[in-house]
Amino acid sequence: MGYSHPPSDGATTGQHAPRLLDMVRARICRRGLAIRTEDAYVSWIRRFILANEKRHPNEMGEREVEWFLTRLAVQGKVAASTQNQALSALLFLYREVLGQDLPWMDNIRRAKRPERLPVVLTVEEVSRLLVQMSGVHHLMASLLYGSGIRLMECVRLRVQDIDFVRSEILVRRGKGGKDRRTMLPARTVPALQLHLTQTRVLHERDLAVGHGAVWLPGALARKYPAADREWIWQYVFPSRLRSIDPRSGVERRHHVDEKNLQRAVRIAAQAAGIAKHATCHTLRHSFATHLLESGSDIRTIQELLGHSDVSTTMIYTHVLNRGGSGVVSPLDR
Repeated sequence: MGYSHPPSDGATTGQHAPRLLDMVRARICRRGLAIRTEDAYVSWIRRFILANEKRHPNEMGEREVEWFLTRLAVQGKVAASTQNQALSALLFLYREVLGQDLPWMDNIRRAKRPERLPVVLTVEEVSRLLVQMSGVHHLMASLLYGSGIRLMECVRLRVQDIDFVRSEILVRRGKGGKDRRTMLPARTVPALQLHLTQTRVLHERDLAVGHGAVWLPGALARKYPAADREWIWQYVFPSRLRSIDPRSGVERRHHVDEKNLQRAVRIAAQAAGIAKHATCHTLRHSFATHLLESGSDIRTIQELLGHSDVSTTMIYTHVLNRGGSGVVSPLDR
């Protein structure tokens, strides 16, 4: 069965595409969505329009969307999560930008993501991995494992999110837009305090040359117009260089690029001789599993991880060193 192009029942109206994409970007900004979401949605919508001979989305519907997603799966062989992101972009286009909420939108099913068990390191493997790291990457990786925070939650931490008195980290606008609190590992405190001292010097240098502003969400920026230069709002892990904000055109110091930490963890795992696919998210999986192994309550772990449903957290019970489902193999009796 071929998927070269969908059935065409409308005229080509490519001249609408540039204006339409500007409308998409404007709507995403009004909704306060991340720049990453903006780039991803615009990219998928552009691909959808080009794949359908530059026809305007108003002229298309369920048939073209289904065809596009099918082609991604059959020809592109993309993962289920990628298909779902493309679908989310198209639903955003029709509902939020074009103002259409039609029955066919509810008929399109999302691709089912395969259920896979998480990769988990032993305590000894985590130690070997961290030994191979140094500087800010060692500190960030230690927080991923010691606090259970996600990669992007780590790089987006602000100074005021670190509470040394209560030994807590406040994760703001985590997955699902939710705030939560998690532990601040005592072993990271000396290095983190030294790092913040050095970061403050960098911030004061920026202020001295007329910079020092940091990006703030739209509502906060309007409510506190001078807050973007205050120390408490600065990123804990700022970028080495200032850059131009793609939306406002203002030169600011953003947070570090998460790809650098991902690369550092991968290299450290190889150097440590760990025969597992160890990533930054593996450290979060290991955090949850090791807490369960030490007897921590699963509901508490659910709150620390920020899971909406405890069933998501239950996946970590598979590695409690009791064999499959907690039973003993008959060969070992």
